[in-house]
Amino acid sequence: MSNRRKISMLRVASTGGRLAALAVAVLISVAGCKTSPHSSDPHVRKIDEMLDKELPKGTSVERVNLFLNERGYRIENSGKAQTIIAVVRQIDTDTLRPENARVTFHFDTHNQLTSYELVSSADVPLNP
Repeated sequence: MSNRRKISMLRVASTGGRLAALAVAVLISVAGCKTSPHSSDPHVRKIDEMLDKELPKGTSVERVNLFLNERGYRIENSGKAQTIIAVVRQIDTDTLRPENARVTFHFDTHNQLTSYELVSSADVPLNP
């Protein structure tokens, strides 16, 4: 095999390696686009997923209140401006057990949702 052919093959292999590395980097960045969980508690994972889908960052305080009221979630007095606290109750369809989370929603000065946190909450009876 000639030296010219060997050099050509090395260039192709080098380019292929760069393309593979680029493909891996793209896959990692796309996988990283998923919003990180707002709680490490596995008992509230499905509530977190639902809230992340229904109430993305930037949602208005009015829309958050409407969402909570339409579903009958209990809203608690937070005592702080630009903060809503609610108890969200959902049945886990895998285990058929209730999941309850106390969710604290935070809003900016323009009343847009900036973040929320969840903590597992005791099972509470539904409001009549």
